[in-house]
Amino acid sequence: MQGSTRAEITSASLTNKGLIIICPDMNTALEVVNVIAPEHLELHVPDAMELLGAIRHAGAIFCGEWTPEAAGDYVAGPNHTLPTGGTARFSSPLSVDEFIKKSSVLQYSPAALVRDSQAIIALADHEGLWSHAQSVRLRCKLVEQAFEQVAAEAEQVEAKQAEVEQAEAERAKTSQAQQGDAAQAKGTEERN
Repeated sequence: MQGSTRAEITSASLTNKGLIIICPDMNTALEVVNVIAPEHLELHVPDAMELLGAIRHAGAIFCGEWTPEAAGDYVAGPNHTLPTGGTARFSSPLSVDEFIKKSSVLQYSPAALVRDSQAIIALADHEGLWSHAQSVRLRCKLVEQAFEQVAAEAEQVEAKQAEVEQAEAERAKTSQAQQGDAAQAKGTEERN
């Protein structure tokens, strides 16, 4: 701090918020980083880039001894609006994504809605949102009615198919009988 124009501020910061954590190995150090979720993290180790996969919570990560925080703050390019106070556990640095409007898009099939209906209805009822629950109940009822209609139509088709098969069997039987009668008549004729 000697020669610093901000020695008083730096001293107060170190006194009130400064902390040194000594870890037995790199894995433990990375676990500590992910708990603290620092706004800035400088990795002064030769394999800094290889450690990135283990770091889940940090605002900006400066890799290697030649990458000071000041480079990132002023000229390196990434946004300097970073999550502070450990909020990097659930927040990201400001980016163009913050200015892009996005929409969620959902599409259920009738079977998928029926599959999830009980959970949706239970949650809607628990929240006191009767109309939400009812919107699912009514759709499920329509699916059930459609299923019943399809089942009834399938029964009708099966019954019609059975009638056709029975009629064909009777025609075949009649045809065989007629052929038998014709053969018998021919045999009688030949004998005469």
